[in-house]
Order: sequence, then structure tokens, then C-alpha cells
Amino acid sequence: MAKAADKEVSFEASLAELETIVTKLESGDVPLEEALTVFQRGMVLSKQCQDTLTKAEETLTKMMTENDQLVPFEGEEQ
Repeated sequence: MAKAADKEVSFEASLAELETIVTKLESGDVPLEEALTVFQRGMVLSKQCQDTLTKAEETLTKMMTENDQLVPFEGEEQ
């Protein structure tokens, strides 16, 4: 479940938290119940980061026309 506050966290902060979660889980010293909770949080963060990257990629692969309309660069699929 995504919290409203999750939307306000920067990409960098989400990525840093995700890296911390991965390190914690890789250590193997986490009780099962906590590991499941932490894993679920990691999945939420992972989706948020992926969504942010996808939006950034879409923005970067388009250019503005003289009429302020976004169009794909030549050779890019729509």
C-alpha cells in the first residue's frame, strides 16, 4: 500500500532507502516477519523509482515543436 507521503519523496531518497533495504535483506539477519514487511516496502519503492525513470525517459525522448507540442525524436517509436 502506497502512502500519500511516498509521492513527496524524491527519486534519490527513494533509491537510497531501497539500497538500504536490499543491504538489510542481503545480510540475512532479519527476522522473517520484518523481512516480509521490509521487502514489501522495497517493492513499493522500486515501482516508484521505475515510474519516475519511465516518465523521465519519455520526456527526454521528445522535443518541443514551435507550437509547444511534444513530439518524438526521429527514429523513436510513439
